[in-house]
Amino acid sequence: MNKKILQVKNITKIYKVYKNNFDRLKEVFISKSYHKEFISNDNISFNLHEGETLGIIGLNGAGKSTILKIIAGVTDPSSGKIIKKGRVTALLELGTGFNKNQSGYDNIFLNGTLIGMSTSQCKARAKDIIEFSELGEYINEPVKSYSSGMKMRLAFSIALFSDPKILIVDEALSVGDAHFSAKCTKALRERKKEKNLSIIYVSHDLNSLKLLCNRVIMLNKGKLVEQGTPEHVINKYNFLIAKLNDSKESIKINEHKNNSFGTFDIKITQVDIKGEKSNSSTLSSGENAKLSITMESIINEDNITIGILIRDKFGQDIFGTNTFHHKVPTVFQPNKQYICSFNMPLNIGIGKYTISVAIHSGDSHLDTCYHWLDHAQSFDVVGTHGELFIGMCRLEPQIDFKELV
Repeated sequence: MNKKILQVKNITKIYKVYKNNFDRLKEVFISKSYHKEFISNDNISFNLHEGETLGIIGLNGAGKSTILKIIAGVTDPSSGKIIKKGRVTALLELGTGFNKNQSGYDNIFLNGTLIGMSTSQCKARAKDIIEFSELGEYINEPVKSYSSGMKMRLAFSIALFSDPKILIVDEALSVGDAHFSAKCTKALRERKKEKNLSIIYVSHDLNSLKLLCNRVIMLNKGKLVEQGTPEHVINKYNFLIAKLNDSKESIKINEHKNNSFGTFDIKITQVDIKGEKSNSSTLSSGENAKLSITMESIINEDNITIGILIRDKFGQDIFGTNTFHHKVPTVFQPNKQYICSFNMPLNIGIGKYTISVAIHSGDSHLDTCYHWLDHAQSFDVVGTHGELFIGMCRLEPQIDFKELV
């Protein structure tokens, strides 16, 4: 394990909340409390290692932004301490550190200085910053004329070329176009490899967390409630979301399997996938496959949704669908078993995949969730049935070639 480059030790942040400014003023002169306390961070501790990307997830109000601001030095904790080794650069709220009336070029020096760069460093790296940002002649225009995407390009470029040891990215990439987001992701990977850059990444995009992060922590109501591999923590996050939407408080997690939760009124008992030709879970790309889900019910209910989700080896969602979208009627009765089959050609690339299955009402598990089972089954695609192709999916184009007359 690489050395610890950041230690967050027992951080608590308490804000005083006043009804109005007059109550704030009265408290200064009268020995009486006129405020309520809001605990944004409650005794949070974790470490970040050199070269590691740590993801942070949580619902709105969980305390994510507060802990980032404390690590970045924007605000002080009420108690606890931060031990960091090396420069920390944070991409928090877009436009922070910019003078909107000055040009993008002038803001390279202003923003660069604010994050710890010297004037000579800003001057030496300005060309690289402008080139990476792809702002071109707009670099000489005032920042107030920039779109949010242009501000993100400039802010990210300055942060990248400030050579931080720790980079904090809080949803900043979400406002960029696909090309520049991919460029940023590639640059971060290169910095990790070449300079052991450590990254703290906050996002609501669960796929990007799985792809980029070595480890993820989850905050809820100011507390650190889970940490571990991206897949493990995101499973718990899905359970938390389902639990919050459970007005009857009937959803529970399987104490023996943390990838399984729901009311269990309808339960998944078996999941199988077989190729039409291979008759096994080792298939060829393009081969017809049958995905079968066996269930048992203890309730009487109609129009329940059965859904599948296929993920690749990185945990990214490749394909998902359900009986709700296909308008397939379902009827469940007590003490009976059922099987639901999805028949389809597996037009996906060679690799390892997993299948997750869910039974719920409505179009997603955010409604009543009877059973959510991650990693219910796995399968391998090892060859190609038909024409060779590169990538994740087979689009099967019709190709026409002719001489122009």
